[in-house]
Amino acid sequence: MVWLVAGLALFLGAHSAQIFASGWREGLVRRLGAGPWKGLYSLVSLTGFGLIIFGYGQARGAAPLYDLPPVLAHFTFALVWLGFICVVAAYWPGNHIKLWLGDPMVFGVGLWALGHLLANATPAALALFAAFLVWAIVDYVSLRRRSAITAAAPAKVQNTVLVFIVGSILAGVFAIWLHRLLIGVSPLG
Repeated sequence: MVWLVAGLALFLGAHSAQIFASGWREGLVRRLGAGPWKGLYSLVSLTGFGLIIFGYGQARGAAPLYDLPPVLAHFTFALVWLGFICVVAAYWPGNHIKLWLGDPMVFGVGLWALGHLLANATPAALALFAAFLVWAIVDYVSLRRRSAITAAAPAKVQNTVLVFIVGSILAGVFAIWLHRLLIGVSPLG
């Protein structure tokens, strides 16, 4: 569990610099330059991500702390599916989801984390998904307060429909094949 917590601290810490230490971050960017800053940020983030994967794998076998009602699995699937759609919307120009949410990537991460909290009750899962959910909420609120959300391109219905289609396909592919391959567990039972 120590590796998981260390990974979360590095990964989410790097992704929180703009939230909690924007002056420090900007000063470091000025001193190092944009390229070296991005390199350092990427190195810290990748190290944290690697530690999260390693630490979660090490701590994953623990018994659940409590029993979850099976019906929550349906909510999990719905929230993660919507999370996939939000992530696609973040990178697809001119869609209504980006227009409505402002930063659909952070919102999608929050949906993913909440969905996984509804389906997992092990200590490692609670640490992982609760940390990401708290970070997503704090980051989303921070973005709104800082007005850091950039204006989206004018939304078109066809782009929004394509976001739903592509997001749904990716969610299905991940649920049916990739989750078992990469995580070792099938979300479909």
